[in-house]
Amino acid sequence: MSMKLATPALVLAALIGPAGAAEPLPAAIAAPGETVVLSVHAEGAQVYECKAAADGKLAWAFREPIATLLSEGKTIGRHYAGPSWELADGSAVVGKAAANAPGATAADIPWLKLDVTSHRGSGVLTPVTTVQRIHTHGGTLDGACDKAGAFRSAPYSAAYIFLKKG
Repeated sequence: MSMKLATPALVLAALIGPAGAAEPLPAAIAAPGETVVLSVHAEGAQVYECKAAADGKLAWAFREPIATLLSEGKTIGRHYAGPSWELADGSAVVGKAAANAPGATAADIPWLKLDVTSHRGSGVLTPVTTVQRIHTHGGTLDGACDKAGAFRSAPYSAAYIFLKKG
């Protein structure tokens, strides 16, 4: 399977849409001095578990993401607990949240900047040092739950941008 990598300009054009003033990313999740390696669309769910909160009341707590990574309408990988991203070429990264910015609405999970903490395999993700989650839609789950240990998922979509230093 061959993967075509878009140039950073093409990736930005695709993210920005029609010609016009680009909206810069929120400063909290910007990655100055880094270049785009790959940009993908994700479709999936944020999985929550019913647990006792600090006040003893049951509430939904985030457990893990489950998503398909898509490029030009084709499945090229998956996103799962870790948080981890794995491509069909065998390369994978695990990240740790470093910063966030609010989603467009209260129903949208936050935009994130994640520092890559480990790599596996060899391929497109090998040089990646930072992952950004932007353009989120959905994924939040609020409110009380009535049975500890119950699970519920909230559909979401997002763009993941994989960057490297330099």
